[in-house]
Amino acid sequence: MTPPPPTRLLVAGVGNIFLADDAFGPEVIRALEDRPLPPGVRVRDFGIRGLDLAYELLDGYDTAVLVDACPLGHRPGTLSLIEAEPPGGEGPGAAPPEAHGMDPAKVLALAAHLGDGPLPRVLVLACEPQRLPSGEEDIAPGLSDPVREAVGGAVTALHTMVPALLADPSAADPLGRPEESAPPLTAALPHLTAGTAEDR
Repeated sequence: MTPPPPTRLLVAGVGNIFLADDAFGPEVIRALEDRPLPPGVRVRDFGIRGLDLAYELLDGYDTAVLVDACPLGHRPGTLSLIEAEPPGGEGPGAAPPEAHGMDPAKVLALAAHLGDGPLPRVLVLACEPQRLPSGEEDIAPGLSDPVREAVGGAVTALHTMVPALLADPSAADPLGRPEESAPPLTAALPHLTAGTAEDR
C-alpha cells in the first residue's frame, strides 16, 4: 500500500517593517532562523506582497500559518490563534479581489480568484499591536516593547503548533490547550505574554 504524501505546511510572516508593530510577522520569521522549524516546513517572510502569498497558497499546502499583527482588543503583546474563514463565493460580474492588501481574508479571496484548486487550511498567529500606524506617511520602524517581547512567545507557539499540524493538518486545537479555544475561531494565548486571564 502506498503511504500518503507528507503533509505540506507553510509558515508565512506578513507585515510592513516600516510601520512599527506591523513588522511583527517578519520579526518572527527572522527569529526562526535561530530556532528552525522541522524539515519540510516552508518558512518565508512575505512582507507586504499579498499577490505572492496568494499564489503560494495555491501550491498544494495542507495548512498555512500566517504570522501577523492584528488588533483584536487584547492587551498589547497578547498572542491569539485565529482560524481564517474560507472565502465566500463571488457573484457574476464581481470585481476581482485587490492584489495589494495583506489582510488574511483578502489574501484568501485573491487566492480563490486566481486558482481553481482547493485552498489550504489557514491559521493566523496574531499579536495585539501597541503601535500600528495607519499609512505609509506615518513611517515608524521598530516594534513596541510588548510586541518585541511577544516574538519569542510566537516562536515557542510555532514549535508547539507545527508538529501537531504536521501529524494532523485538521487538528482542532494545534496548541493543545482546549481551555483556551473560546470564543469560536479565536484562542487568546496570554500565558505567552505579560497579559492575565482578565485580558482574554
